[in-house]
Amino acid sequence: MRAIIHSLLLASWLFPCAAFADWGLNMPPGVTEISQAVFDLHMTIFWICVAIGVLVFSIMLWSIIHHRKSRGAKAHNFHENTLVEILWTVIPFFILVGMAVPATATLVKMYSTSDADIDIKVTGYQWKWRYEYLGEDLDFFSSLSTPREQINNSEEKSENYLLEVDNPLVIPVGKKVRFLFTANDVIHSWWVPAFAVKKDAIPGFINESWTVVNEPGIYRGQCAELCGKDHGFMPIVVEVKAEADYQQWLADAKAAKQTASDAATQDWSMEQLMAKGEQVYNTACAVCHQANGEGLPGVFPGLKGSAIALGDPAAHIDVVVNGKAGTAMQAFRDQLSAVELAAVITYERNAWGNNVGDMVTPAQIAAEKQ
Repeated sequence: MRAIIHSLLLASWLFPCAAFADWGLNMPPGVTEISQAVFDLHMTIFWICVAIGVLVFSIMLWSIIHHRKSRGAKAHNFHENTLVEILWTVIPFFILVGMAVPATATLVKMYSTSDADIDIKVTGYQWKWRYEYLGEDLDFFSSLSTPREQINNSEEKSENYLLEVDNPLVIPVGKKVRFLFTANDVIHSWWVPAFAVKKDAIPGFINESWTVVNEPGIYRGQCAELCGKDHGFMPIVVEVKAEADYQQWLADAKAAKQTASDAATQDWSMEQLMAKGEQVYNTACAVCHQANGEGLPGVFPGLKGSAIALGDPAAHIDVVVNGKAGTAMQAFRDQLSAVELAAVITYERNAWGNNVGDMVTPAQIAAEKQ
């Protein structure tokens, strides 16, 4: 058995390095000038550390072998060697200065957020992101779109499991995009490795960062700050488009927002609201109250058979639209449209056997928001 283990260890050392390409032990080079600069800085410091390690351990190994007791070496007692003390102070000083120069240059670039072409405010929520295109009258929420069946292991997991969203952030290629980060509830952290952008989103504060992406594509990231129960279900997806495609997307997104606004004045049937409400509930509410409406005892209250879902509609509307102070219940007035709010409240009052039979209209929600 020991011979087999030794053979496997030897084979692992002799195996071609290319076979380890998928281990992912190093930082990704990224797709931006800053991410490449960070990668180059990382590799520079790494090889300096390797050189120091090789030198120090080579001297140690040589000393151990050359001055071993079996060769008759005698230990010497000495101290206060001025030359050695000067050398081990001066040499590390110049090594640190050599590291600091490129590191400082990279940091200066990273913090230069001026002359941006596009400003986007990024707000962290439990557990989703809100993107506001400043000066464009466009904002939307981006939530995890991985089906609950995959999360519950009742379906096979997709290629981008837990790294897919319903509304990705879209930016144009080759343009400087400045991000303004904050949070609505607790501390989050917006992290896209390919951009070398990782900034904390802190309630009451604004942090800045920027990027210029020169390669169209889809880039994924995650919240990098432990922010609560569903911290691991808060992905980031950025879609980088050519300028013409970006402008078309921007026009389509604004048109879709106007269509959603117009929908609030239309007449909705109970069937339409229930269908829409189920969709909204599974996206925005099921994470806490569960898909079956039973909640998590002692943590999140159930809605099935609850006083709020079976009681006064005005009270139900108030708690969903404005939240409930001192609890984890968020205010959804800015997160959902009037139609979505009316639909989800109608659904909660008529799902899981509640069967109240009443219907909340978008007009009621609009009145509450005012």
